[in-house]
This record gives sequence, C-alpha cells and structure tokens, in this order.
Amino acid sequence: MDERRTALVTGANKGIGYQIAAGLGALGWRIGVGARDGQRRESAVEALRAAGVDAFGVPLDVTDDGSAAAAADLVEERAGSLDALVNNAGITGGGPQLPTTVDLARVRTVVETNVLGVIRVTNAMLPLLRRSASARIVNMSSSAGSLTRQSSPGAGTGPVAVAYPPSKTFLNAVCIQYAKELQGTGILVNAACPGFVATDLNGFRGVRTPEQGAAIAIRLATLPDGGPTGGFFDDAGAVPW
Repeated sequence: MDERRTALVTGANKGIGYQIAAGLGALGWRIGVGARDGQRRESAVEALRAAGVDAFGVPLDVTDDGSAAAAADLVEERAGSLDALVNNAGITGGGPQLPTTVDLARVRTVVETNVLGVIRVTNAMLPLLRRSASARIVNMSSSAGSLTRQSSPGAGTGPVAVAYPPSKTFLNAVCIQYAKELQGTGILVNAACPGFVATDLNGFRGVRTPEQGAAIAIRLATLPDGGPTGGFFDDAGAVPW
C-alpha cells in the first residue's frame, strides 16, 4: 500500500505556494501543484521533480466551479485521497481601494478569489480529505485581516484598502466556521499568516523570503492529531483576530 501523504497547494506555481509545495515535498509528501497557468504550472512541476519531489500538475481556477470539480477528480485519480489542502491562491485586487471611491467590481473580484475560491475548492476536496485519517486544511491569510491589528494604535499609518484586508478578515471568519462544523472529524482547519514576504503580490517589497513565509503553512499542514483547529497563526504563535 502507498503510504505517502498527499497535499494539494493552490497557487503553487510561484512564490509562497511553490515553497509550501517544495517544503512538504522535501518531507516525502506527494504534491498536487494547483495553478491556472498551464506553462507556469508545468514549469513548477518540473522544478519540483528535479529536486526529488513527487509532484503532479493540477489545472485549477479557484473562481470556477467546474475547474474545482475537475481538480478533485484528478487528485482522486492520482492519489485516491487527500491529507492536506493548502488554500494559498489569492490576489490583492490592485488599484485604489479607498472605501469611499472604490470600484465595487474590484471588491467582488478579490472576494471571489480570496474567500469564495477557498470555500469552492475546500468543498470540492472535502470528500477526499474525509478519506484521510488526519487531514489538515490551511488557509493562507494575512495579519492585514486582523481586526485587532488594523485597529491598534499606529495602524492608521498603513494604506487604507477596502478589498484585500477585509477579504482576509472574511476568510478568517470562514476558517472558524469550517473548524466548528468539522470538529470531531479529525480534520484540523487553521489560518496562516506568512508575514510580509517579497513576492509579486506586493511588487517584491516584502522583507521575508518565500521560504520563510511558507514555514507556518508547512507546520500547520503537518500538525499532529489533537493539534489546534480554528486558529490563526504565524511563526511567533497565535495572531489576534
């Protein structure tokens, strides 16, 4: 019997997602590389395989129901079950996001990917996750979604944005609801903050490397049975909601 554990990482063709895939792969996991762009997806798979990782490509647009269903079928075909789902795919939405002047279409687009996309993919993969003895769901969030940190003294000096940060607050709330519903199933559901990582998401202005940003997701994807669920964590521990 194949005892390898299998993970699907969305948005895994570059940045933090790729490093999550690489990190779990280095631990001996089979990795499904979820990504929309076919060329980038296959380049990532080739790079992971060259590093000794058992990786396979998973065409996946998190905003499309049919794509999520097809991805679940592919993972079932390749692995039969799923031990970890890392919902990493996300967008900032770009452009001005001042609450009083924002284009509502921009907000909808961000929520569609960062929140509804997570619900869509998670629900598509849940039958496979339920087949695992100790499945883990990791939702890549951000401290920008922390209401405590947003409203703390000095927080007003940062950029004002009504699409991206609130989408992560929404995602955190969704994470709690999944953890509550799945309590007692053995499936642990947590949110991860990678810190301010230099990726194309922020024009490479971050101060942490993608490898550093991936560490918390890898830790949460490999939690022992009885580990925390319904929490929000970074490398230092719990992040305030």
